[in-house]
Amino acid sequence: MKTVYLFHTGGTISMKEDEKTGAVQPDSTNPLISKPLQLNRMVNVIAEQVFHLPSPHMTQNEMLILMNTINEKINEVPIDGVVITHGTDTLEETAYFLDLTINTDIPIVLTGAMRSSNEIGSDGPYNLISALKVASSEDAKGKGVLVVMNDEIHTAENVTKTHTSNVATFQSPQYGPIGLVTKRGVFFHHTPTVRDNYPIQQLSKQVMLLKAYAGMDEHIFNALDKMPLNGLVIEALGQGNLPPKTVPALQKLIYKGIPIVLVSRCFNGIVQDVYGYEGGGKQLKELGVIFSNGLNGPKARLKLLVALEVTTDYNQLQEMFAR
Repeated sequence: MKTVYLFHTGGTISMKEDEKTGAVQPDSTNPLISKPLQLNRMVNVIAEQVFHLPSPHMTQNEMLILMNTINEKINEVPIDGVVITHGTDTLEETAYFLDLTINTDIPIVLTGAMRSSNEIGSDGPYNLISALKVASSEDAKGKGVLVVMNDEIHTAENVTKTHTSNVATFQSPQYGPIGLVTKRGVFFHHTPTVRDNYPIQQLSKQVMLLKAYAGMDEHIFNALDKMPLNGLVIEALGQGNLPPKTVPALQKLIYKGIPIVLVSRCFNGIVQDVYGYEGGGKQLKELGVIFSNGLNGPKARLKLLVALEVTTDYNQLQEMFAR
């Protein structure tokens, strides 16, 4: 029988809806702990509550604690997989952070719920059982950190929340899920070809994320110049372009040694140095802006946060983000 470590961190999957007000909020105890799973005959589950937090309360510090906790358990006891229950708002960020920082072939699977434990159609218990099936699957080994929701298996790198309330909210734009969970088992039809891993001990840098818009100018960049800042990620327009008034302020930050990573605010495609006008991708690349290969803004921020613990060399950072 496979042994899977189950870490609870909170989120809607661990909350209840107030019958009078309709407000969804954490209860004094996690209902997933008080109600045993009907999977004991298939998997030996060892459960531990690490946090009991709504996902907007998750920070990089909690992610680091979770990383260390998982590493400790992997090194302490022989386990076949790890499952983490998590709030959906920041689930993709925690999943990607763990994917970047934990070096193991053991399946690590995150799951959550869009409906709280006492709502009609609650999806939490079903998603959790699906996640346990994937974590205990031999075929899930070596595929990096996975997200399992609504019968689909996604990679941490590509998955994102696409709907505010729909149970089918988690999608991998452009790539799709890499597998499915059915009543009969777990089936993979894709395999990731590239995995990044950066073992770190701390997170000591300050990295900001901005989203470009029509008419954006230098003011927000001038404000950032007066703040403690080690790196910046910008969700640019289209293939990697910015309004022209932002360029002098960007240039000032680059001259100060602040690495700036560019992604697109589009959820399909990658940024490229195609356009040669003022603020276009070619000019930005020549200034020293780092172009990312398809990550969204929040994930690129996490990658830069992790990468800066390893190196501050421009060429190395460019190489990391090209993968």
